[in-house]
Amino acid sequence: MSELIHCITNPISMMQCANAVLGMGDRPIMAEHPLEVKEITNTASALLINLGNISDSRMEAMRISFETALLKELPIVIDMVGIACSPLRREFAYELLGKISKKTECNARDNRTFILIKGNNAEIKALSDECYKGQGVDADIGLDFDDIVQASESLAKTFDALILCTGEKDIVTDGKNTAFVSNGTPMMSQITGTGCMLGAICACFLAKEKSLSSVIRATSFFGIAGEEASDRLQNRPGEYRFKNLADDYNKIGNGSFLISLLDAISLTDATAIDKKMKVEYKNKKN
Repeated sequence: MSELIHCITNPISMMQCANAVLGMGDRPIMAEHPLEVKEITNTASALLINLGNISDSRMEAMRISFETALLKELPIVIDMVGIACSPLRREFAYELLGKISKKTECNARDNRTFILIKGNNAEIKALSDECYKGQGVDADIGLDFDDIVQASESLAKTFDALILCTGEKDIVTDGKNTAFVSNGTPMMSQITGTGCMLGAICACFLAKEKSLSSVIRATSFFGIAGEEASDRLQNRPGEYRFKNLADDYNKIGNGSFLISLLDAISLTDATAIDKKMKVEYKNKKN
């Protein structure tokens, strides 16, 4: 079944996110005017909020859509883009997340809203430690992986939410159960918008099934699509294969990879990815 995914995202990655949703067989709508977003969120199956390239108008639209989605108990993906370097974004993130606690206090939910908080290690660190500051929207290679796992689990419990921390090894947790996803390729970090695309894909998966395993599968699916995109370019003859002055054979250009990634999202079977998933579980007993 085709689901309507309401994406309030940054203009830098809007095209990639819309095409990722279309590639999943769902329908994107990128509405962000404060006077229309309530009605649009009411008709959607999931909401994606992305804090990249923030503006006053977009922030107001996010507030309205977030509250609407909470009331309707829609799955919500909040992509914490840039909160490590921007006090404005970090405080706005706390403002939104504070609404979850208020709703939980006022109304116990049997079919609770699924909130997915997504970010790279610097963004997850910034959300858990107000003293931490990063540079730009990039991950911080100096952060300890085990510390980020602990921070992710703690945030999941604090906000009654799922956490997806992206990196060379992605962390997915609900505070009690934690999985590590290793699918993907380094090329995915060389083009803008791949993290935003993953947020959109998670919204598509959650629209169909609100669960931790759904986020794990979404993360694996996107990594597998990246692997298949790279494989297709490596094996394609002609203009995609060349040798530069540094004897770098079979180099893949960023533009070619983006197009191939969009192709792979639409061509990869989301229901047949189990054999390619690279997932480990923390403290899993045999």
